[in-house]
Amino acid sequence: HVQLVESGGGSVQAGGTLTLNCTASGFTDKMGWFRQAPGKEREGVACHYWRVLITDYADAVKGRFTISHDRAKKTVSLRMNSLKPEDSGLYYCAASDTGFDGDCISSDTYVYWGQGTQVTVS
Repeated sequence: HVQLVESGGGSVQAGGTLTLNCTASGFTDKMGWFRQAPGKEREGVACHYWRVLITDYADAVKGRFTISHDRAKKTVSLRMNSLKPEDSGLYYCAASDTGFDGDCISSDTYVYWGQGTQVTVS
């Protein structure tokens, strides 16, 4: 079982920047960030395959959010620039160790989930 530990959430003013980090306790094939706002369904934000060097982003965050990784630390970071109030929500880190599946932005393709970290933009 892979444990995921998230950090970096908090409150920021609109237009500001926040960086989320997620560290995995073991091997994963892909890691991603998802978010859920009150009254909304969980949606994919950004994701990354470790071995095939593929990333994907939700249309709503393209050009503003950047996912990056540190292989040695088994850590994926999400730098969120130009934050908007609409970006507020509970952000979850997710991971899977089931191999390459060609889809890292869909939440139902992930096995492991972090506890979530709150992001509030005002």
